[in-house]
Amino acid sequence: MLPEEFWNPRSIAVVGASRNPEKVGFGVFSNLVRTGFRGPVYGVNPSGGELLGLPLFPSIESIPGPVDLGVFVVPPNAILAGIPALARKGMKAAIAISAGFKEVGGEGIALEKRLKEAATAAGIRVLGPNCLGLINTHGALNASFSRGTPPKGAISFFSQSGALCTAVLDWAIGENVGFSKFVSLGNKADVSESDIMEYLADDPETRVILGYVESIDDGRRFLRVAKGVTRRKPVVLVKAGATAAGARAASSHTGSLAGSDRAYSAAFRQGGVLRAGTVEDLFDLALGFAMQPVPAGDRLLILTNAGGPGILAADMAERLGVPLAEVSGDLRARLAPKVPPTASLGNPVDIIGDARADRYRDVLEALRDEPSVDTVLVLLTPQAMTEPEGTARATVSSLSGSGKAVFASFLGEATVGEARRILTAGGVPNYPVPERAVRAIHGMQRYARLRPEDPGREGEPPAMRPAGAERAIRSALDAGRRTLGEEEARGILEAYGFAFPRHAFADTSVGAVEAFRALGSGKVVMKIVSPDVLHKTDVGGVRLSLTSDEAVARAFVEITSSVRRKAPSAWIAGVSVQEMVVGGRELILGMSRDPQFGPLLMFGLGGIYVEVLMDVSFRVAPLSRRDAEEMVHEIRAYPLLASYRGSEPADEEAVVEALLRISRLSCEFPEIQELDVNPLLVLPRGRGVRAIDCRMTIGEGL
Repeated sequence: MLPEEFWNPRSIAVVGASRNPEKVGFGVFSNLVRTGFRGPVYGVNPSGGELLGLPLFPSIESIPGPVDLGVFVVPPNAILAGIPALARKGMKAAIAISAGFKEVGGEGIALEKRLKEAATAAGIRVLGPNCLGLINTHGALNASFSRGTPPKGAISFFSQSGALCTAVLDWAIGENVGFSKFVSLGNKADVSESDIMEYLADDPETRVILGYVESIDDGRRFLRVAKGVTRRKPVVLVKAGATAAGARAASSHTGSLAGSDRAYSAAFRQGGVLRAGTVEDLFDLALGFAMQPVPAGDRLLILTNAGGPGILAADMAERLGVPLAEVSGDLRARLAPKVPPTASLGNPVDIIGDARADRYRDVLEALRDEPSVDTVLVLLTPQAMTEPEGTARATVSSLSGSGKAVFASFLGEATVGEARRILTAGGVPNYPVPERAVRAIHGMQRYARLRPEDPGREGEPPAMRPAGAERAIRSALDAGRRTLGEEEARGILEAYGFAFPRHAFADTSVGAVEAFRALGSGKVVMKIVSPDVLHKTDVGGVRLSLTSDEAVARAFVEITSSVRRKAPSAWIAGVSVQEMVVGGRELILGMSRDPQFGPLLMFGLGGIYVEVLMDVSFRVAPLSRRDAEEMVHEIRAYPLLASYRGSEPADEEAVVEALLRISRLSCEFPEIQELDVNPLLVLPRGRGVRAIDCRMTIGEGL
């Protein structure tokens, strides 16, 4: 846990305080003094003198009292020397604002490593370097070089971009939006986003945590921390750089479809973190969470004095899947006396353009105890009869304490400015257009659904790491093989409970016929066996529905000849003759090991079109049962697994179990870098699944 001295220090030293108003050292010192920090602020400048009525000390050693927090605005080498010196003064926390570290490359990388080592040796935590600083509005602390301090509030924000911090600060001050903590992470030599989230989870002055991230170095820790934090309060992040981690030749379907951004999205979802698509969405969600309770349910009622904005809100609700509350007969009867006969009592409830504040108040009070409504969105367009300020007061007061979430969109500018201020002061978030309000409502509803389960509900099974699987992987690595085809990978998957069709290997046409007879299944499939062939059908490496000795012998020759012609560099071991499983639906299970988050699991429609259709879902292992169930349900083609047009429903429970087995295998064998089970044939309910083909890429475990 981060030391309290970051947020509520009793004394602060600014190493590099400057009398030049154009210098960062002046900005930091000035912010501390002018914000009204209640303890001593010691400025350190070799020239000594005075700044803003306070003495400047020529060295750290000359500071007359103890120091809790040190802020460094000096060159990198001076920071390295200053950390142990201030530690001897009692410093527990440091903010390294100066640049010149790993962001410049070369020697800067080595300097940042030495900074971390110096901090560890001194027993302190360091924020930065190359950062804007830190603000705690509730502690009268502005240890940054920002141009101002936002009002007190319940929103906390951290960012890897100092420039974005300044923009958010300016927005907060301009809009009079209250914030609790501001943290610029900089290069994250020591303090990370996970550290900040962990602290803010316990901070009573923070209701919602916002963040901007470009990278997360320890993805496994981030996911673990996020699950704990989001059970208690919402976390909303913007992730920049939504591209693959790097160009590489993936050797599996999963590897080619997976990428850095998919891993982040999966981890955010599992951690209960809302991912904002834009900075605008980030702000909109922040206002909703800071001012209103999380909606108890999903049912939204739209109240408007104009048809157009109401329709726009309803359209957006339908697109996002926000259900509109049904206006019951009883509610209609209670509303009818309060509105003109021309009003529309559907949803949206349109109380027409001449609605004054009292009409809004009457309708809102009728909704106060209505059990079928969870959230109310109040829309107002300024017309001749409109009373924006009175309507704002009615919106604030009518549903206060009702438990319902209340949002507003007072459209316009010149005539609704004061009304917006009344709404903000009363704790009702207002949005410039209805669509943004609905998106914020939808985000808050999603948070309620994403919030992770209590980990006590589902314990981790004991580790297996079956000896047979371990021997197979070790043997392949010792032999220098990195790709395991179906023949080698099958045994590893069978050790984790996967069932395959009966099969036999053959390296001659005579052997293939003998295998066909031994299987005795009447109908077989023949597939090429080669670790160098990923897509067997592309090179003519598969034959189906073989029912005679002659067909099997001919298929052996055709398959091996086709593969030699189309993939001349591939090593051909022989063929696999397998009983043909009929019926069912083709799926794919896969895993690709992400450098930040570890095993990234994929599920979707299988077969040869997976990379074309891209109807897949991703999660980070280890999976909970809920994770696995969500993966199955969220693909677009899920209705094909259910009972569709009279077909038998697929064995969905067996698919979930297969995902959990892949998750366990991936966690217990870090040597497996990628794997595909494709296709995985899911049979009708109660009949399970069959792994038809598989492939793995292995390496030394990380």
